[in-house]
Amino acid sequence: MTYTVEKIGGTSMSAFDAVLDNIFLRPVSPYNRVFVVSAYGGITDALLECKRTGEPGIYQRVAQRDEEWQSGFDTLEQRMMLINENLFADPLNRTRADNFISQRLQEARDCISNILATCSYGQFTLRQYLPQIREFLSSIGEAHSAYNTALKLRTLGVNARFVDLSGWDNKLSGSLDSVIESAFADIDVSNELPIVTGYAYCDEGLMKTYDRGYSEMTFSRVACLTEADLAIIHKEYHLSSADPRIAGPENVLPIGQTNFDVADQLANLGMEAIHPNAASGLRQQSIPLQIKNTFEPEHQGTLISGSYQPDAEHIEIIAGKNKVFALHIFDQAMVGNVDNVGYDMMEMIADESVSLVGKEMNANSITYYLSGVAKNLNKVLYRAEKRFPSATITGHMVALISAIGAEINTNTTLSRGVLALMRNDISPIAVHSSMRNVNVQFVVKDEMYEFAIRALHDEFFTQAAQKNVA
Repeated sequence: MTYTVEKIGGTSMSAFDAVLDNIFLRPVSPYNRVFVVSAYGGITDALLECKRTGEPGIYQRVAQRDEEWQSGFDTLEQRMMLINENLFADPLNRTRADNFISQRLQEARDCISNILATCSYGQFTLRQYLPQIREFLSSIGEAHSAYNTALKLRTLGVNARFVDLSGWDNKLSGSLDSVIESAFADIDVSNELPIVTGYAYCDEGLMKTYDRGYSEMTFSRVACLTEADLAIIHKEYHLSSADPRIAGPENVLPIGQTNFDVADQLANLGMEAIHPNAASGLRQQSIPLQIKNTFEPEHQGTLISGSYQPDAEHIEIIAGKNKVFALHIFDQAMVGNVDNVGYDMMEMIADESVSLVGKEMNANSITYYLSGVAKNLNKVLYRAEKRFPSATITGHMVALISAIGAEINTNTTLSRGVLALMRNDISPIAVHSSMRNVNVQFVVKDEMYEFAIRALHDEFFTQAAQKNVA
């Protein structure tokens, strides 16, 4: 039988009835599979901070010494108990689920209270404990969903096993690989179904190293170390030719098949099919990755592999990112000194926890395309102005839209894309083509983001389909 390692995203986990029917109980046999699960939708945001808006969760309130962190735990516990209530009809299992998460939350409260008490003494600073606090808070959401899933499956006669990689009980330690190998040493996937926490406690610090992409890293290493035949990610949507919410669900098409180069380009725009570091391991071990729609289990979705080469040049997806901060630095004295400026800027970008989406440069100017929370982006701008007082520095919001394919003609794509935008009264601010022939990028005003997506999708998919029919 094919042995698969599968990951279920947070939004899908929140629709657990569909997950149960379409994923866990769909095959004749539930075994020869491993599942790595994310926290239920929105739980990690409440524990840390909102990924989209930056609204503080418990971690951020602790970091800011905001006493509201205590009430954050109260609100979160009520939310988790409501999830348990909707999942378990029988009182016995409901009580088990409630006791499990209540104990975790209470231990986390006690730990944070003790750390804050310790830091009231001058010899100790909160900053030195914040990375560890972020790590153990991250683990709570995945422990909740994995425990519940294993418990629910056991009530249905499946020999499910809760595999807790969070290190909460101090039984597992070492590198990520050694933690996974230890956990799987006595697991027989032929007659039991492991339900694994997306967070794993390890020497590297998953949150410190991969931030919110940590569950995909756990998933990838489990697949690689246990020698999976196939890795599968279940999402709430297909990997399609464009965002159906923008281009229209009736207009977009599932990609069907592509390679890891395309997946990397999507990750750079924040549309992660899979975290690039996680994809790297699968690629090196020649493990294909299938992206499936949780709500359409009969559909094969999209298969991503290292060996895929298209029969002909064609665009596979129009993907984009809006609210990108374009930080432009112009200085006549920069000629011949660009490397030094670039080094200082990259240090600032890393310090302020913003993401570099793209960069362009010439003899006396550099433009950085940055993504992140507004507060952090403004800090980068302020530090750049202070570091380069003689330079003219500007910042404004733009949108980046890419036409991506495993093998494309970048010259043709660039010219067709520019003409399509111009026909729709959209003037590109900048365009970039890739020497690797996988990506052509168009920079437009932020407010033109959705219009540009539709214009490019219409050019490369709708009109192309009509021409083929004709």
